[in-house]
Amino acid sequence: MNQKLNRRDFLKVTGLAAASLTIPGCAAASQQRSARRQPPNFIIIYCDDLGYGDVGCFGSTKHRTPNLDKMAEEGMRFTSFYVTSGVCTPSRSSLMTGCYPRRVNMHGNDTGLCVLFPVNKKGLNPNEITIADLLKEKRYATACIGKWHLGDQPEFLPTSQGFDYYFGIPYSNDMGKRPNNNRPPLPLLQNEKVIEAPAKQDTLTKRYTEEAIKFITANKDKSFFLYLPHTMPHNPVHASAKFRGKSANGRYGDTVEEIDWSTGEILAALKKFNIDNRTLVVFTSDNGASNSFGGGNGPLRGHKGSTWEGGMREPCIVRFPGKIPPAQTCDEIATTMDLLPTFARLAGAKPPADRIIDGRDIWPLMAGEKNAKSPHRAFYYYQIDQLQAVRSGKWKLHLQLKPKRRNWGKPIPNSPLLLYNLDSDIAEKNNVADRNPDVVRRLLALAEKARDDLGDLNRKGKNQRPAGWVENPKPLLLASK
Repeated sequence: MNQKLNRRDFLKVTGLAAASLTIPGCAAASQQRSARRQPPNFIIIYCDDLGYGDVGCFGSTKHRTPNLDKMAEEGMRFTSFYVTSGVCTPSRSSLMTGCYPRRVNMHGNDTGLCVLFPVNKKGLNPNEITIADLLKEKRYATACIGKWHLGDQPEFLPTSQGFDYYFGIPYSNDMGKRPNNNRPPLPLLQNEKVIEAPAKQDTLTKRYTEEAIKFITANKDKSFFLYLPHTMPHNPVHASAKFRGKSANGRYGDTVEEIDWSTGEILAALKKFNIDNRTLVVFTSDNGASNSFGGGNGPLRGHKGSTWEGGMREPCIVRFPGKIPPAQTCDEIATTMDLLPTFARLAGAKPPADRIIDGRDIWPLMAGEKNAKSPHRAFYYYQIDQLQAVRSGKWKLHLQLKPKRRNWGKPIPNSPLLLYNLDSDIAEKNNVADRNPDVVRRLLALAEKARDDLGDLNRKGKNQRPAGWVENPKPLLLASK
């Protein structure tokens, strides 16, 4: 039995013991005091392949996103918010663990490709401590509703990673059975059980929303963590009948507008139950849009799968009435890795002290504290196992690489050294390396620190941890009737 199970069993026992000591006559007063002390709820809405320019409040003119635009009016936009990879699996590993993918060895699959595929031997190590694990220790109810993509074997599924409840698909929606592969039909899971195969993709956003509201309703009187990783707008794009054909941007736009509706339904549920002012909601995406199916990355160069800004800088909106000031914009560097230590602070928990956590507490930024600055001296852009760029403050340095790896296709034989001032050149058009040799030297030194710590192509880092591994993975199949 791993350490997580021991800890969870302990919490169950202590919870039952505490309940048995409650004196009925004191229950009402106790509940009132408890409500005042109750730590906040957390909701992460995590889209799949939504680009920086796909939301109205980030400049989209193709998509109607009134609920997200209102969320930004009532909260804060982060405009230099990063994920740690331009593709699904590595990005999600960082959100869950607060670490770079190289740290937890989730930068690639068991054959060195960029994401996990069905029946993979590899997955997120159950000994990693996820956001859900941390919050469960503080007696939070936890649910993951949507796409997981951190391993499809029982040891790696959400219910083995701190979540009480799971409803969703275990990997990308383009990884189901096809004539040219022997994969199982795309499974829809409830906890560890396949309940539908293939999953009815045009109903997923609607059903995820319904499941999310059920979870909120059931846990409205206690603290909860809801992780809602949407399947859409990843290709193949599917929207429900209510939204199909309604946008000005084809099927892709239909899915974006349905996600906007979904967000509105969730925010409405919080208001209905009067828990709006004790719930922090974060909306963002796992990586940039691919540019091939209708998505857009606004002014940013590049796309999904790249280490240009368009691959890894995402739209992010945070809302927490009474705690986060309304209608604010923050351009300080922040990342998905920062959510774990930030949530830990607000919940009265502590990030694990027995391992390196790369994320930092960004509550001062969220709260709009005067003169608050990014806690990150540097941010590193990896492509699978290769360090390709580093940002520090306004400067971003693309490293000289021979060759430069790509997620798909042949490597680029020779990629030159490029320096950009992102404050004045968000589109990464004007290389100013020759004019700023001191900046180049400083960022090269930061890159070398990352190589030493996290590793690089054909180089192991000093502080990497192992991924999870099973020798005989089995497909997730619908039980025979």
